[in-house]
Amino acid sequence: MTKPAYLVLEDGSVFEGRAFGWTAGPAFGEVVFNTSMTGYQEMLTDPSYGGQILMPTYPLQGNYGINADDFESKRIQVAGFVVREHHLQPSHEGITMTLHDFLESQEVPAVSGIDTRAVTRRLRTRGVMMGAVAVGIPPEEALARLRDMPPYGDTDYVLKITTDKVYDWPVPDGVEPKHHVLVSDYGVKYNIMRSLAKRGCRVTAFPATTSADELLAHKPDGIVLSPGPGDPELLDYAVETARGIAGRVPILGICLGNQVLGRAFGGRTFKLKFGHRGGNHPVKDLQTGLVHITAQNHGYAVDPDSLPPDIEVSHINLNDNTVEGLRHKSLPIMSIQYHSEASPGPRDNEYIFDQFVKLLADARK
Repeated sequence: MTKPAYLVLEDGSVFEGRAFGWTAGPAFGEVVFNTSMTGYQEMLTDPSYGGQILMPTYPLQGNYGINADDFESKRIQVAGFVVREHHLQPSHEGITMTLHDFLESQEVPAVSGIDTRAVTRRLRTRGVMMGAVAVGIPPEEALARLRDMPPYGDTDYVLKITTDKVYDWPVPDGVEPKHHVLVSDYGVKYNIMRSLAKRGCRVTAFPATTSADELLAHKPDGIVLSPGPGDPELLDYAVETARGIAGRVPILGICLGNQVLGRAFGGRTFKLKFGHRGGNHPVKDLQTGLVHITAQNHGYAVDPDSLPPDIEVSHINLNDNTVEGLRHKSLPIMSIQYHSEASPGPRDNEYIFDQFVKLLADARK
């Protein structure tokens, strides 16, 4: 028999379930929901979930296990995991371990049997909030500890998850690199580097605190400001780096990188009520008029009214009209708020990488 466990929210609400994964202690973090129907392995290893308790809205999780190919980082990044139903007998030809074993191996507690629809409705109504996966402690103790913790937005999670050393991403067989692209790692996903590498880029990742002068000393053809967790208002060091490289090399910002660029040019950011997390967000490319269904994972957005005249909004979210992309009117700088590498179905959003590679080629000319 599994242990009882609870999802406890900071507003005092308690949801009872059963523990799985690591069952030796609780987890605390900001509780968020994701509306994707598949992809729990990618979600769990996405660095943008640093400091958060993840709850997929799709009820069945664990049914195809864990494989060797779908990692987005080297480890689980979420603080805890909350699901409606945990499947105990997964089936997939590439399975290497179960979801339970994966979570247990990295000491991440999880709880199943939760009414995730009710929790999602609460978060949509009241906004995301801090919470706990209470394993091994009563919910009253979890709530008391929660109320002594700082809000999610007070912690710089980028410094917790960025790489601590410079490294090169492998070049695919048969590809001859034409461009050298540096990634400022705020929480980069592996598939971003895969997507660049297969387009003829030699990709090198750097810690988030690397200065503009240090990056430019490597004479790159372009620089990517990566996705990552937390509040962009805490990232003055990243904003300073973005200002230092602007106009020197082509720049692509993705998700948190989009927000950092917005701040670098004098814009402001704000926290969304419950964020955009899932694979079904409609985004309109204002240049072409095309609407794409995108994968997203962020809790903050750029205020379009705060941007200077030389920065234009290139993409908007059709659900709430928030900024989904920026473009500089004269410099080779572009950014998106969503994840073009995540492929929530068709791969049509990968055109962003093609546009960036064209910027690199044009700059070399």
